[in-house]
Amino acid sequence: MTKVMRARPRGFTMPAALAAACGLLLVTAAPASAEVKSTCGTYICVATAYQGRDYVQDITVTTRDGLPGTLRAFVGDYRGSKANVSRWRFVVNQEIRAYPRLAVCGGLDRGGRVIENHCVMIP
Repeated sequence: MTKVMRARPRGFTMPAALAAACGLLLVTAAPASAEVKSTCGTYICVATAYQGRDYVQDITVTTRDGLPGTLRAFVGDYRGSKANVSRWRFVVNQEIRAYPRLAVCGGLDRGGRVIENHCVMIP
């Protein structure tokens, strides 16, 4: 008795594997213990996602008036800036030790002048 084996279409296996891998990444991307804290100043709002009191995942700085400027984010030895935007997410992903509390800050510059620096305190 002879068995006839049919070949599977190649186009099916690769997209299925990719979809499964992407689904796994989406499930594991955000840890359950991450917390978000935000506050607003006169000209900007600063939000941060963090774990515990030492690990900063990201900092989002947004202008309140919607006009672009040079947005900055800083915490510990991390310094990031982005020009001519009204909102930006800075990916930090660093453990930064500061006791008793950690200040996660954002800033806005326009026309070469510092308009505002504002900080979120992590307990």
